[in-house]
Amino acid sequence: MRMIAVLGLVGISAALSLSAVAEDAEPKHSIKECMKTCFKGPLIKKVAGGEATDEEKAKLHEMMVAMAKATPKKGDAESWKTKTEALVKASKAAVEGAANAAGMLKKAANCKACHSVHK
Repeated sequence: MRMIAVLGLVGISAALSLSAVAEDAEPKHSIKECMKTCFKGPLIKKVAGGEATDEEKAKLHEMMVAMAKATPKKGDAESWKTKTEALVKASKAAVEGAANAAGMLKKAANCKACHSVHK
């Protein structure tokens, strides 16, 4: 019985380790896809405007995380990290229902600040 419990714990640990590795792998969405869906599409405006569903907020956060993991074609990696981390934090705040999420999103989603360096 004890052996079964140990093997079960080993199996769970292995599964969690593999999922953590998968999360660090390639981004789930490309930068282009994130830009099209979130910024050119209505998603970020809906979330910042308080009109988004919980699913839309989660989708925005998922795409911001993917964008943060991606590598831009141009620009400094540290600049990309700073800008995308702000977007990830703002989208997470929206998912969590934080009162300041709209302001965070509007500030972080500064198109010119990012495009002048990374596009």
